[in-house]
Amino acid sequence: MPKIKTHKGTAKVLTKRKNDCKIGKPGSRHNTGSKPTAVNRKNRKGSSLSKADQNRLKNLI
Repeated sequence: MPKIKTHKGTAKVLTKRKNDCKIGKPGSRHNTGSKPTAVNRKNRKGSSLSKADQNRLKNLI
């Protein structure tokens, strides 16, 4: 049976952690100079995927 290839687009966005997946906040990629500093600071943290999304995407990573 061949190996399942990693979906590279998903792998660039998600980071696999011990018990969940970390994903970046939307709106943090470009044009950050014109956005408020508080928004840029909040976007740095990222967030966790929900369990439903995690189960749906676990084979892609």
